[in-house]
Amino acid sequence: MTGNTPSPHSLMEDLSAAAVREPVPLDRRTMKMDRVFWSHFSPNLGPGGWVTGALLTSMGLDFRTGVAAVLLGNLIGALPVALAAAIGPATGLTQMEASRRALGQTGVRVPAFLNWIYCVGWDAVNNVPAATALMTLLLTVGLAAPFWLALAILAGVQMVASIYGHHVVQALQKYLGAVLLVVFAVMGVVFALRGQAPLAAHHATSLGTFLLAVGILVSFNLSWASYSSDYTRYLPAGSNPKKVVLLALAGLLGSAIPFQILGLVCAGSMADASPITVIASLRQAMGPLGSVALAAIALSSITGNSFNDNTASYSLISAGLHVPRVAAAILTAALGYGLAVAGAGRYASLYTDYLLVTMYWIAPWIGIVLADWYCGDRRLHPAPADWTRGATIFAVTSVLTIALFSTSSLYTGPVARWLGGADIGYYIGFFGAALCYALGMPRRVSS
Repeated sequence: MTGNTPSPHSLMEDLSAAAVREPVPLDRRTMKMDRVFWSHFSPNLGPGGWVTGALLTSMGLDFRTGVAAVLLGNLIGALPVALAAAIGPATGLTQMEASRRALGQTGVRVPAFLNWIYCVGWDAVNNVPAATALMTLLLTVGLAAPFWLALAILAGVQMVASIYGHHVVQALQKYLGAVLLVVFAVMGVVFALRGQAPLAAHHATSLGTFLLAVGILVSFNLSWASYSSDYTRYLPAGSNPKKVVLLALAGLLGSAIPFQILGLVCAGSMADASPITVIASLRQAMGPLGSVALAAIALSSITGNSFNDNTASYSLISAGLHVPRVAAAILTAALGYGLAVAGAGRYASLYTDYLLVTMYWIAPWIGIVLADWYCGDRRLHPAPADWTRGATIFAVTSVLTIALFSTSSLYTGPVARWLGGADIGYYIGFFGAALCYALGMPRRVSS
């Protein structure tokens, strides 16, 4: 077997629980290095980037301040994800299973279960604009489909891809991602040229608003931290970690930054940042190519949600629930479908709150994982069976950052109120948990 071709008898990944809990066998680690870029690039190809960029204007940022927030927020959010990607080839484990080193086999169950819930939520977030685009596309050929039916079509395709697992998901990221890249590049150029955003306008922005905007942008990329090694663990064990990190970083920044800046540019011609408004603006700007734009938006959810459903099946097993991976994928898609139907009318506010709140557990968790890997002994050893010191740090830090620092329409912590709404909980959670964990580690064994 050569290259990235799976074994000839099947395109389907091993669906057993052992395939999640144990390292990928050495003879199956045949993934090509270029897939690292595509697996971190393609999931960001969708209207979510446009919506995020447009939200900056609704928050009160002008173009220059918005671009600064986009650059800063994405760089901060992407670095931990890229660093986590290098853990996959060395361990052969999914991201959650690799964190057993620091949290223990019992301790990892909490973040793994949270990650499964998180994947369900992202299913809904990605599918609302995609289903809206599919409905509009069908109307152009005289077919009227209700939202629930358009959503069901997309969710079904995503679920099938995730059932087949890693190999099919990776292929979708590369080949469908390449098509979407071309289409969205054309859309971006056309819309930017016809946009009505006042690029030269400048007005003051409070520090609290700027930090809140940066926090939303940090979360846009940092949200992939719990997925990263899932899609690098099939690389050969001797893969160059620096190359893995750089390719992952290039993929994340190369998709998120341009899309969010285009959303910022286009915000002047949008009444609001809802999926219907964004899609209507894109279609109008594309003129005769409007149907191509709608098809691309609908297809974009497949790249992101096949990721979600596949990682969800991994996470449910890591959480200690003995559910077949096929059943886990079906359950994730079904719950995501229900959430999308229920929350479609409040998309923008729910999207913002979701991006913010979920980071309060991901930030301390990935801080501990990276501290364990980069500051400790990287030699493979059996994971502790019980709840560890790292698991306690994760739990305490997550609760404290939510209670003290969080900013959302649901709850605002006392420190956030004192700072005028500025959200610094991610940074406190990440660095606080990483530092607490690193200070208690034994000295690194030199090799």
